[in-house]
Amino acid sequence: MNKKESRLKRARRFRARNQVLGMTRLVVNRTSVHTYAQVIKCSDGKSEVITSVSTVDKALRGKISGSKIEQANMLGKEIAERTKKQGIEKVSFDRSGFKYHGRVKALADGAREGGLVF
Repeated sequence: MNKKESRLKRARRFRARNQVLGMTRLVVNRTSVHTYAQVIKCSDGKSEVITSVSTVDKALRGKISGSKIEQANMLGKEIAERTKKQGIEKVSFDRSGFKYHGRVKALADGAREGGLVF
C-alpha cells in the first residue's frame, strides 16, 4: 500500500464514522500548491456543500499573502466567517487523512479563531 492509498483509507474510516453521527464537517484538502476547504452538511444520506474557500478563489487572491501556512490560517478564518453566516457554529474537522500539522493545523487554528467549534 502506497502513501496515497493509506491516506485515502484513513479518510474513508473517518467519513464512515462521521456519517453515522450526521454532523456537518469541515473538509480540508491540500495539494503541493493550493489549499481547499469546504463545509459539507450530511443529512439523510445526502451531502450538500454549504460553503467553500480556497487559495484559488479570485475574491480572496488580494487578501491572501505570505507563506502557505499563513495562507491556510487566513482560509480558516474566512471559512469560519462564511459558515457562521449560514448559521452553523459546530462542525467536525475532516482532515482527509492528512497529518495534523503544517497547513492542515494552521487552517484548523484559523477556523477556531474565527469562532467555529470542533
